[in-house]
Amino acid sequence: MRILLAGASGFLGTRLAERLRAAGHDVTRLVRHPAQAADEATWKPSSGQLDQAVVAGAGAVINLAGAGVGDKRWNARYKSLIRSSRVDTAGTIAHAIRNLPAADRPRVLLQSSAVGWYGDTGDRAVTEEAPAGTGFLADVCRVWEAAARPAEDAGTRVALLRTGLPLDENGGLLKPQMMPFRMGAGAKLGGGKQWVPWIGLADWLGAVDFLLERDDLAGPVNLVGPEPVTNATFTQVLGKVLNRPAVLQVPGIALQVALGEFAHEALRSQRVLPGVLRKAGFTFTQPTLETALRAAIDQQSSTAGRP
Repeated sequence: MRILLAGASGFLGTRLAERLRAAGHDVTRLVRHPAQAADEATWKPSSGQLDQAVVAGAGAVINLAGAGVGDKRWNARYKSLIRSSRVDTAGTIAHAIRNLPAADRPRVLLQSSAVGWYGDTGDRAVTEEAPAGTGFLADVCRVWEAAARPAEDAGTRVALLRTGLPLDENGGLLKPQMMPFRMGAGAKLGGGKQWVPWIGLADWLGAVDFLLERDDLAGPVNLVGPEPVTNATFTQVLGKVLNRPAVLQVPGIALQVALGEFAHEALRSQRVLPGVLRKAGFTFTQPTLETALRAAIDQQSSTAGRP
């Protein structure tokens, strides 16, 4: 299958491209710079430019593009970028699909979203049926998902990947924690009672494969592990896996000083469950936090020293 992939340079996109190619798919990466390789196609989502000839005939489009939520301290300008980088990319792809003749449209669009949709759920467990929450990221997710609607209206199956926190030592939740935990300075955040919607990287990749092939699955899909844990438990389990103490605590006020407005999002509680994946019969290969963390850290050890 020919697959268009936006956001291929991110840590999830890089690994997904490798997996798709290993499975025999022809992957074309959408890039913002002039195309320099046979597997690249240039687009300009900020101005809605995407050559329809690139989209025509593709079996699937996967859009993972968007500025990193925690990459920089939030201010009005960066918050605007977080929003526009998602809405512009989703909208550009969706309109390109809608404007194609029906016979040329991709059969599926896997559009990235996030569990930020739910806002702070406290101790309440939620599945895909829950309404949007409140807060900046919940607002972003609403307009982000809505931007993909033209593709759905045109008859393309659209699955919204409400991704949690993938566990990989080179990105996402784990990367900034590995050094302090290895040094014995692992710490829970705030009171530690907030729920963490983690997912093993292998299961995130497997779920994307699953959704590519399941023509009966559309709409929001929570890409999270089956057993969310509190931040305090996450801290304890990571300390156990690394064989390091993890008894410290970062007070909420310290996070606010360090992270500014983003601290409120970092401390939110999200007890999100994979309702659609469970009902559809998806099998998690890393069903517990410990198995997912051990896989991530074993992967790091096995790749250490490679050129």
